[in-house]
Amino acid sequence: MLRVLIVDDTALYRKILRDVLENIPGVQVVGTAYNGKIALEKIDMLQPDLVTLDVEMPEMNGLQTLEHLRLRKQKPRVIMVSSLTKKDAMVTMRALHLGAFDFITKPDGGSIASNVKELTEQFTPKIEALLRQKQASVHPSYSVTPKDQSARSYSPPTGTIKTPPRPRAVVVGISTGGPKALGEIIPRFPANFPVPIYIVQHMPPVFTRALAESLNKKSSITVVEAENNMTGQPGHVYIAPGNKQMKIIHNGPFGAIQLTDDPPENFCKPSADYLFRSAGKTFGAHVLGVIMTGMGRDGTKGLEVMKQEGAYVIAQDQETSTVFGMPMEAIKAGVVDEVLPLQQIPDKIIQIVTKN
Repeated sequence: MLRVLIVDDTALYRKILRDVLENIPGVQVVGTAYNGKIALEKIDMLQPDLVTLDVEMPEMNGLQTLEHLRLRKQKPRVIMVSSLTKKDAMVTMRALHLGAFDFITKPDGGSIASNVKELTEQFTPKIEALLRQKQASVHPSYSVTPKDQSARSYSPPTGTIKTPPRPRAVVVGISTGGPKALGEIIPRFPANFPVPIYIVQHMPPVFTRALAESLNKKSSITVVEAENNMTGQPGHVYIAPGNKQMKIIHNGPFGAIQLTDDPPENFCKPSADYLFRSAGKTFGAHVLGVIMTGMGRDGTKGLEVMKQEGAYVIAQDQETSTVFGMPMEAIKAGVVDEVLPLQQIPDKIIQIVTKN
């Protein structure tokens, strides 16, 4: 059972969130609070596993509350509850960099019934991922078949890692835990990085732009939200915009971006599969694939296409992944050449891309 504390300054929204969460199997709402100050007291008293945290609240807002929680040894997971505004998106990016597990967005208008439906759709996969993590920590063998277990501890045998072809681009698929992970690795790339980096991070519109702006401020390499018909440039990172699919097409040595309204894949738009598939077709073996922290299996099918073309693939390891879903699925499918902790991924990418 996942014990949840709801923190929101609006009584109606606290009720809506309670109704949504209590209808998700495995959830027990143990309390509510209308600001961060009261939330901290209730966290001490109720010991929840998860806190849903509003961004804007009186006395102590969501970001301030998260800062206090970071100082504690025992702290619950936090899901930020954000509005679809640029201001809230920037605050949410900061919260994710500070360690919030994930975020959901408040529906923009509509009836209460439609809002409940939308919130349920957003919360359910995140709650299910947290329940799996909680069960795995209590019962390590929970839901792990022998095949899964080999994937979780996967490491290529010594001497079997092949020499990667020199890439003309790097493509990255990432989801839950992504903003924090990207915040750790993107600033380590130099401004003269010799190829473009194309990224699919599962996020809605507004938030992908906020993510790009946040990363750009702290990096030497240039980070932008991708726009249609942009030509890939060395020393640039392109983040797929929310609610668009991003493909790479033939245009010069580094390709060009084509944004489409094609349907979601794996319930994702943007989708890593969509990006990876196009990268394999455009660059052949001369593209480096990176699959990182996230729920689900988006990316695996696209990596299969890349591997058929001879591309090299790196996966983030279990220990440094917020959720070891996307990397594990790719490992299980046999499309990964090397599994690395987050801290080693940038140096490995630079080594592969800059080799003679």
